[in-house]
Amino acid sequence: MNILVCDDQKEIVDAIEIYLKNEGYQIFKAYDGVQALEVLEKEEIHLILMDIMMPKMDGIRATLKIRESENIPIIMLSAKSEDTDKILGLNIGADDYVTKPFNPLELIARVKSQLRRYTKLGSAQTSELLFQTGQLIVDDDRKEVLVDGELVKMTPVEYKILLLLIRNAGRVYSIEQIYEKVWNEPAYCPENTVAVHIRRIREKIEINPKEPKYLKVVWGIGYKIEKLDV
Repeated sequence: MNILVCDDQKEIVDAIEIYLKNEGYQIFKAYDGVQALEVLEKEEIHLILMDIMMPKMDGIRATLKIRESENIPIIMLSAKSEDTDKILGLNIGADDYVTKPFNPLELIARVKSQLRRYTKLGSAQTSELLFQTGQLIVDDDRKEVLVDGELVKMTPVEYKILLLLIRNAGRVYSIEQIYEKVWNEPAYCPENTVAVHIRRIREKIEINPKEPKYLKVVWGIGYKIEKLDV
């Protein structure tokens, strides 16, 4: 997931970059509203951290401009703690508000919360390619897998197996069916091949792979993705 951090204080931008990179996010940096708009024109951004007080173009004007065409989450940053600033930021289209100095863990939690919300709701262009059960999300438009708001890296084969199962959540596929649909060839003794990939997928998406929440085995038949409430 790509996050744009916009603040006129370089040390704050660098600190936020360290925190978020440790969580696996890719960071793009800007130091005023004009630069932020330039980054948005060139890159696919999934969330913005936007300072309010900046030169050239402040965060309020930049947010208003962004909201003319984008619905991505925006979290406002400000050294001020007055309610008027918070209300103004939220009224002009911000999704959340963090007062500086901030606790890094709180900032990370708010970022993950907004990304979960945005990914869950999606957009008009990607909603038909977004599959979700519980907090497991497969975005086939971006070819991304998220669990509890965090990006999970998959090999192409692992992704194809997971996509097949989550697109048909609740349906049981035999090992032979999984092999034929993913590998596009007749299944000759596919048990070990499929089982290895299933195990790896579980290790990536399950809190406890030995007691899976999402990817279930139906003994004697095959595998399925459990259909859970969102």
